[in-house]
Amino acid sequence: QHHGQVRASGEPFVHHCLEVAYILADLHADSTTVAAGVLHDVLEDTETTREQLESEFGTEIAELVDGVTKIGEYFYRSHEEAQAEYFRKMLIAMAKDIRVILIKLADRLHNMRTLEFLPEAKRIQVASETREVYAPLAHRFGMARIKWELEDLTFKHLQSKDYEMLERAIQEGRSEREEYMAEVVKPLAEFLDVEGIPAEISGRAKHFDSIWRKMQKRGMPLEEIYDLLAIRVLVDSKRECYHVLGIVNELWTPVHDRFHDYIATPKSNGYQSLHTTVIGPRGRMVEIQVRTHKMHRLAEYGIAAHWLYKEGKQQMNEADRQMGWLRQVLEWQQEMDSPSEFMEYLKVDLFKDEVFVFTPRGELKQLPAGATSLDFAYAVHTNIGHKTTGARINGRMAPLATELHTGDEVEILTSPHQTPHQDWLQIVTTSRARSKIRHWFRQKSATEARALGQEMMDREIRKLHLDVPAAADLERVAQELAHGKVDALYDAIGFGTVTLNQVLPRLYPQLAARKKAPRGTQAHKRPQGVRVQGMGNMMFRFGQCCHPVPGDPIIGFITRGRGITIHHRNCINVRRTEDASIRRVDVDWDKRSGEAFVVRLTLFVESRKNLLRDITAAVGDADADVRGADLNEASTGTGSVVVEVEDLDHLHRVMQAVRQVKGIVAIERSRGSQ
Repeated sequence: QHHGQVRASGEPFVHHCLEVAYILADLHADSTTVAAGVLHDVLEDTETTREQLESEFGTEIAELVDGVTKIGEYFYRSHEEAQAEYFRKMLIAMAKDIRVILIKLADRLHNMRTLEFLPEAKRIQVASETREVYAPLAHRFGMARIKWELEDLTFKHLQSKDYEMLERAIQEGRSEREEYMAEVVKPLAEFLDVEGIPAEISGRAKHFDSIWRKMQKRGMPLEEIYDLLAIRVLVDSKRECYHVLGIVNELWTPVHDRFHDYIATPKSNGYQSLHTTVIGPRGRMVEIQVRTHKMHRLAEYGIAAHWLYKEGKQQMNEADRQMGWLRQVLEWQQEMDSPSEFMEYLKVDLFKDEVFVFTPRGELKQLPAGATSLDFAYAVHTNIGHKTTGARINGRMAPLATELHTGDEVEILTSPHQTPHQDWLQIVTTSRARSKIRHWFRQKSATEARALGQEMMDREIRKLHLDVPAAADLERVAQELAHGKVDALYDAIGFGTVTLNQVLPRLYPQLAARKKAPRGTQAHKRPQGVRVQGMGNMMFRFGQCCHPVPGDPIIGFITRGRGITIHHRNCINVRRTEDASIRRVDVDWDKRSGEAFVVRLTLFVESRKNLLRDITAAVGDADADVRGADLNEASTGTGSVVVEVEDLDHLHRVMQAVRQVKGIVAIERSRGSQ
């Protein structure tokens, strides 16, 4: 089927198919997976049909090949949307048969090995995708051998000069490094022999990508990074692992805080090993890893190691660690509405290290490194997260933003009256917690928008002294405006995607002849620059009392029939607001380039000629415009000037410029905010 097809390198396409099969064989995959590896591109790149494939090779191989096949030519609005859909499909295929990811990773690995034959733009795209998704996927499924090679290849293509420099430096120090490894291995092997522990000891330099990241993190050149070596000790039993650890600590001094027991608390991908760093010969640091032969096979091959013992096993058990993550992703992706949110999860959460923390009952919870106590609350249960009011860490009250460390005991305090806050999105670090919070706000915003939309329309109808519209007329207008249902029409009015000026003339033909929009509709214009509870399309206006600008702390108020008004959090009117019909909502700045915001400044001035001219010139010198002024140059006292600025920093520059004008005693913002 591939006869006559060639790759970018000029070699026959079938060579790629065979290389994928060789990689799978090296991973000890079962014969069905290897066969599917040979055939993995026939559905996508040839005229072969699924029926033909199934007829010649059976249902199992046909399903594997179908699961690996790419998404093809879909017409999505953006590359990100196409990419997100592709990975969604791949994850679903993996859930049906986990061997799909083995074939997909083998395919990507050979493509990366031959990447130099592609144009530069395509090389960068493929290498970036590999670094962000495929290498972390290999890590998530415990396949260290594949992960390290993918990372080094992406480093080679994305940072070629850095890679070449590092390769030369490491090659130059190779003989010295091998000599040093022998100095470490020899006494350790002799000690183990005396103790009667059969062991396989090997040493290696760490991988290029790992070394480079360590150099960047520590801000050190290669010659100052001494723990570039890793000595691996393989033994027969878990008990012998701990025995070896004791011997290592007798021979050399361990480095404080550089010991990890991944046997007692395995990583989420199933990885088990003891890691310790010691001060070895010549005072240099060296990392020593101790594990059993079985643990080593799992570390190298990950999920593929299951086929060393279970030929033809199709689906993983519920207890298999690697499948736990996949089940979570498939659950969470149902709530992730946007492609960017889904890709954010894959790119950010895939590759985090873990911390291990405990509930007050002693239950162990695994979380990504950097997780907070609020992340922990959502890891326990979504409703616990939503109702969280505080946390105790190791018996002491701590802020919800407190970062957790391995061994912490965390108790979450809740209240039935508590609901999520918008600023929680800045506290949590896990995609699970973030997606749950966003989902809650989407539901809440939709409910409020519907009520707001209906209130706005009812109020306008009353103002215009019109009859209540018939249900059939409302349904007709909803369909005319492509919203189908009346509730969806109210949603659209509340979110600002449909205006009353579009709706009312359709409901009441007598209004269509009027030149002006129905009275009151213009009040609900939608300024740019603010997100209301994560929804960018809510209708709102800025308070004329305090004139908030980007950078100010802000809050929104929903007033029945009047939409949302944005105020400075310290505005006098905010503190005076006690009306039960007015509801507070959390809002964020979402300023876009080129937008301007109006601010009123109060001036305390001394009388002098041309004062207003000089003030206007000073505002202009600060790259701002004057929109209005109220100033009497003939008398000493107060006045005001209205300026347009981009944000809070810009406002401060304007105020500083005006302060320099002769005759200005003091300047402050409108009294609406303190």
